[in-house]
Amino acid sequence: MERIEKLKAFLAQNPADSFVQHALALEYVKLNRDEEARKEFEALLARDENYVGSYYHLAKLLERMDEREKAVACYEKGLQVAKELRDNHAYNELQAAYEDLIY
Repeated sequence: MERIEKLKAFLAQNPADSFVQHALALEYVKLNRDEEARKEFEALLARDENYVGSYYHLAKLLERMDEREKAVACYEKGLQVAKELRDNHAYNELQAAYEDLIY
């Protein structure tokens, strides 16, 4: 819980810090606080759609929440962004997870 409070304090100082917001969402994921994690990932991606790592984690979270169609759409958006950014590592991770879900 202490980590969450620290991350929230950092985020309060700089609300546009995508790294901190991503870290906060991951802390919520670890604690199975899925709705809070989802809220953070979605807010981050609405503000910074190029923070490509969040697509993978949000899609995995959506899978866990039994929202398959939303997970598929999230992977597809992440693949598009990763391709545009020429981030081959992220693209390959997203592609593998996407294929595991749809096949």
